[in-house]
Amino acid sequence: MFVCVCNQVTDKQIRCAVEEGVCSLEGLSSELKVGTCCGKCKRCAKKVMRDAMKNNAHTRSFPGGFTPALITA
Repeated sequence: MFVCVCNQVTDKQIRCAVEEGVCSLEGLSSELKVGTCCGKCKRCAKKVMRDAMKNNAHTRSFPGGFTPALITA
């Protein structure tokens, strides 16, 4: 689904960016240009990013059992 119509950014692209280490709306804006035009997509983009971060935290294994904290602000 398109999250940012202005820049043709999909939820899949956001999930991929999170897998590559993006962890903030500013990072998404820098990498994918999400929210840089009209800004109406920011809320949805943030939700997709948070969901992807939660899913990654549950599926990713870290050395020594380390689990990173999720940023929710």
